[in-house]
Amino acid sequence: MRAWNSLRFARWARIVAPDEVVCVHPTPPTAPGGRSLTELKHIYRGKVRDIYDAGDGNLLFVASDRLSVFDIVLGETVPEKGRALTAISAFWFDELAGVLPNHVVDQFPDVPDEWEGRATLARRADMLKIECIVRGYLSGTAWQEYKRSGTVCGVQLPAGMQESEKLPRPVFTPSTKAEQGEHDENINFEDAAAIVGREMFDLVREVSVELYRMASELALTKGVVIADTKFELGVIDGELHICDEVLTMDSSRFWPADQVTLGATPPSYDKQPVRDYAASLGWDKTAPAPKMPEDVIAATSARYIQAYQTITGLPFSDWPGRGSRSSASPTTRP
Repeated sequence: MRAWNSLRFARWARIVAPDEVVCVHPTPPTAPGGRSLTELKHIYRGKVRDIYDAGDGNLLFVASDRLSVFDIVLGETVPEKGRALTAISAFWFDELAGVLPNHVVDQFPDVPDEWEGRATLARRADMLKIECIVRGYLSGTAWQEYKRSGTVCGVQLPAGMQESEKLPRPVFTPSTKAEQGEHDENINFEDAAAIVGREMFDLVREVSVELYRMASELALTKGVVIADTKFELGVIDGELHICDEVLTMDSSRFWPADQVTLGATPPSYDKQPVRDYAASLGWDKTAPAPKMPEDVIAATSARYIQAYQTITGLPFSDWPGRGSRSSASPTTRP
């Protein structure tokens, strides 16, 4: 297992605007791709990640502490969330490299203080236009569909199953990749194949299930059930790669194995405290999101950190970036 705290990290800059990074070191440092940080162009802002063009066909992914609930980004941030997402992705990228290569060029690029432990230098990929979801347990929208029709994404399941029950075998359930602020929609295999091509679909289905199988078996030895997860896959130089994030608390449903009870929804290592609080308010799930109490934010942060430590067996304090700001989001110039 890699000793994260034995690695070197740079400290020399601050973020000042969405589209630029300004160096405050006497000698301007070199950014990923061999350019000054002032040349890194901000090209995308998602619900969690900001992406910069790092040159030479590379991108710099920076995971912030932003959190969304019901697809609406909160006004508050969750301390250490971005670091936890980056850390657990790094763990899974290493563990699953034997199944599928990933887009990582450098997990620890030279970056400003605000981005330590949150940044990943990665190759640019031609991303598939479907979400690659694998379900191993009956929960969420899969449970809702099963109650209506006895199926999950059109796959017939045995009668009489209960919520949170393990499926006879993992099921690949593709969905559309919606624009930000919109909802993904489950689609059947034929529709997915029409989007990415039959040959690619067959490959994606096979490798997604294998990635889930390996990860779920490993996690179970640590006392964690991976109920379902979403893989982001893309093509680099004609070869399929895992991209973006993998098996994080945002892309997966992690349950403590000793708290799974059939017929009920288990607690999960994610933003459940935020969802529960928002639901208790009778919120209509439209912007703006309600203000979150400090204890709800603290409980959510603790769950993200606990998930990382439980699954990896590594202390989160060894991951770089301790003491960084609670949000890696660039700030606007005053």
